[in-house]
Amino acid sequence: MTNSSIPALSRFALIAPLLLVLSAPASAAISAEEAARLGQDLTPVGGEVAGNAEGSIPAYTGGLESPPAGWTATQGYINPFADESPLFTITANNMEEYREKLTPGMQALLQKYPQFKMPVYPTHRTASLPDAVEARVKEQAVNVRLNGFGLENLNGSTTPFPIPQSGLEAIWNHNVRYLGGGIDRNFIQTPVRANGSYMLVEANERRVFDENMDQHTENRLYNFTGKILSPASLTGNITLVHEPIDQVKEPRSAWIYSIGQRRVRRAPIIAYDAAIEGSEGLITQDDYDGYNGAPDRYDWKLLGKREMYIPYNAYGIASKDLTYDQIMTAGTVNSDFMRYELHRVWVVEATLQEGKRHVYQRRVFFMDEDSWNIVATDAYDTRNNLWRVAMHPIVQYYDAQVPWYSASIWHDLNSGAYLVSGLANEESKPWEFGVRARTSEFEPSALRRMGN
Repeated sequence: MTNSSIPALSRFALIAPLLLVLSAPASAAISAEEAARLGQDLTPVGGEVAGNAEGSIPAYTGGLESPPAGWTATQGYINPFADESPLFTITANNMEEYREKLTPGMQALLQKYPQFKMPVYPTHRTASLPDAVEARVKEQAVNVRLNGFGLENLNGSTTPFPIPQSGLEAIWNHNVRYLGGGIDRNFIQTPVRANGSYMLVEANERRVFDENMDQHTENRLYNFTGKILSPASLTGNITLVHEPIDQVKEPRSAWIYSIGQRRVRRAPIIAYDAAIEGSEGLITQDDYDGYNGAPDRYDWKLLGKREMYIPYNAYGIASKDLTYDQIMTAGTVNSDFMRYELHRVWVVEATLQEGKRHVYQRRVFFMDEDSWNIVATDAYDTRNNLWRVAMHPIVQYYDAQVPWYSASIWHDLNSGAYLVSGLANEESKPWEFGVRARTSEFEPSALRRMGN
């Protein structure tokens, strides 16, 4: 798949001016006057409070702060907009009418797969964070700064740069965004081949941020364990990761426990473009969660902000009333269960530095202004051809006040395969937010106990 028919980002109509960033900049914190805008004309994490001129994007009024009456976690996350119908549907036949509000990757999917369509619904700005989290962002906005590729003075902020001046600042907002302090979840991470065949891969993730640990660890962002639960042919390893805030200063530490060998070993390759276990090579380690890890192999540019149709309030695809067989079809997930809305997004371009290695020569990230979640990514190969297209539908987890993904979908345009991750439609265990943990639970010696 080449990008000859895909318009370059430089030809997009950007709402904000083009901003450039050097490969390893120093930055100053914003002024007290700028920080005073947070919670006024800007949301507490830096989005524009006002809607757009046409009224198709409403003003921000605080988001979705609580679950529906009578809701229980075993029901899954009920769609608060289930009674709405699409305003229109974008297909290959009418995409020219909407091209300026579509990513190149979305355009490529529309062109490649006749069954891929984009039902567009009314926009709801549901993202909401706890008051204490928002207050911490404003308090620290005048203190946090970049030091090379790392951060100084983060001190618990989950949006270090609510008024970003560079692409590197923007990607840091994504990497440290609020995810409830800790999460324990079972979900599927399943490759779907071009003919639509798949074998379900069920996994468990436990991620606890440093503020929810019993002991503080200097330069620690979070602790992570990952375990494949099924099928039996893929079970056998448990992964432990200690995620630093500054991974240039202190590289990520990782271990793997082999249940069959009952042996713990260091795993230095769980970073950058190493393939994720069970993904059949469809995603890299730093693809996970939209983007994660050290940003030092790329030059980052902040290309501004624009209005786009993005997967948002996508409760439908996560419904407990659906089976995985209904969702996963050849080429892409069943479009009937997706939902797209018009939102403003920050556009960030990452270009591989000369002399550095990665399977992606260039990546373009599209970030929701209200939550700093990456909602879409276009990844280009070493010949600068569009290769992989990712979409990360957002929902508001209203019981925990966490805006996060209901699924992640990575499409490989060359092979026709895709990987879907994060769905839990048929999983019985409810996701748990706000998880706390002891430091001893995330030591290499604890892996053996987890394997029993």
